[in-house]
Amino acid sequence: MVQLIVGNKGKGKTKVLLEKVNSEVKKTSGNIVYLDSNTKHMFELNNKIRLINVTDYAIDNCSEFIGFILGIISQDHDLQKMYFDSFLEIAGLSDETLGMCIDKLIAISEKFKVDFIISISKDASELPENCKPYIEVAL
Repeated sequence: MVQLIVGNKGKGKTKVLLEKVNSEVKKTSGNIVYLDSNTKHMFELNNKIRLINVTDYAIDNCSEFIGFILGIISQDHDLQKMYFDSFLEIAGLSDETLGMCIDKLIAISEKFKVDFIISISKDASELPENCKPYIEVAL
């Protein structure tokens, strides 16, 4: 499953993402990973959630990001959910590559049974058509 939380910068997407992840940790029996561009939300996350600062890993494009995600999945067979804050930044995406990257994440989610909950700093109307059915929250 892929869920998108979309809205322009400053609309409150991170707050929604943090509330979702902290409520899910109580219901999920598997592991949860939260990817961000920094560690400033470390103390807002439940201590059972693994926080990864993606900028430490020099990821520049969608292919590198997908490889990084697959590496995490291959090392954690109990992984159930991954949350991505600042998705465009951490995945090194442009407007042209966003739709392709979401398609790859959908395929990975189906194959490995890992849910992706993604925060995107764009208005819903600016998203590629293939992304719009996955919008869970539009701010």
